[in-house]
Amino acid sequence: MLHGLIQSALHFIEGLGVWGILLGLMLEVIPSEIVLAFGGYLVSQGELSLIGAIVFGTIGCLLQQVILYWIGRYGGRPFLDRFGKFLHLKKKHLDIAEGWFHKYGAGMVFTARFIPVLRQAISIPAGMARMPLSKFMLYTLLGTIPWAVIFVYFGRTLGNNWEQINEVAGPYVKPIIFASIVLTALYVLWKFMRRDKTAK
Repeated sequence: MLHGLIQSALHFIEGLGVWGILLGLMLEVIPSEIVLAFGGYLVSQGELSLIGAIVFGTIGCLLQQVILYWIGRYGGRPFLDRFGKFLHLKKKHLDIAEGWFHKYGAGMVFTARFIPVLRQAISIPAGMARMPLSKFMLYTLLGTIPWAVIFVYFGRTLGNNWEQINEVAGPYVKPIIFASIVLTALYVLWKFMRRDKTAK
């Protein structure tokens, strides 16, 4: 049944072209990796341009995170504890994201973009903490662009075998996760040193 729903969603996306990619990612009924890889497949079939799939894919991912940011900002945990299951956000994932955000700061908005499940969840505590929207969008965009490029590119490369995307893209995602963690650690260190210097 689930496979049938995914196929129906992908058929709907294909009919709308790049706008289908945008809507599919903004609503994220199915994981972004699948939508982006399918977009790459459509590129390989000549139905979409590579740039179009990446640009609209990036915009779709960004819009989804902005929606979650606003939910966190105006709904908070009471709303999410009650309705989070409809957004496919489990309480334990929200707890982890909230803990990371408060411990490591705004830099986690960038780092978490490469970690499944937490990619969505991290936007909630950012909204709850009233992180400046412009800063949130910048960090989200910086984390979303490489994600979109990787999955669209390999979706195009795989062509009819695009469903094998996780096996092929995995080795390329891991170094990005490591690099983003290092950057976040440097960001936290810089904030700590700056705060210590100000205190003196």
